[in-house]
Amino acid sequence: MVEAGNDYVIALKANQKKLYEHIQAQQQQGRASECYCQHECSRDRQTQWRVCVFEDVGEFADLWAGLKRLVSVERSGRRGGQPYHQLSYYISSLQVSAEVFAQGIRGHWGIENRLHWVKDVVFGEDASRIRRGQAAANFSVVRSIVINLLRRGGYASVTQAWRWLANDLTLLCRLIE
Repeated sequence: MVEAGNDYVIALKANQKKLYEHIQAQQQQGRASECYCQHECSRDRQTQWRVCVFEDVGEFADLWAGLKRLVSVERSGRRGGQPYHQLSYYISSLQVSAEVFAQGIRGHWGIENRLHWVKDVVFGEDASRIRRGQAAANFSVVRSIVINLLRRGGYASVTQAWRWLANDLTLLCRLIE
């Protein structure tokens, strides 16, 4: 992967105990080489982002091909009047600024929120009982096509689109014209 000129940014989970503890210690000791902060207010949310980049990868450079940076992403704020705080860690072969890491990670979360969350929550994909052969994969593709058709049809909310289209065959057929 890295040898072929590709880079990676991988979310770090607690099951990588030593590496996870290493980046936690880096963060607690304030050893970031650079941090990027951003604040935003939207709907009923107030969010503060802090993305920090750490150059000290320790002995883990030998365990992860091309490992150059450790990244922490801290999100805190209020959603619906309730406070929240999330901390995520990443490892990467990239040598870019904290702002560039922030843009890439947020872009990925946007995909997660606009596609995977919709497939799970609105379409109930994770609860699906379809298990045989390629049926689960096929239905996942169908769900993706439906989401894309609805978005192409101008619907920002899939749930709202369901309500508008549920009993209007003419409007539904216009989506596939």
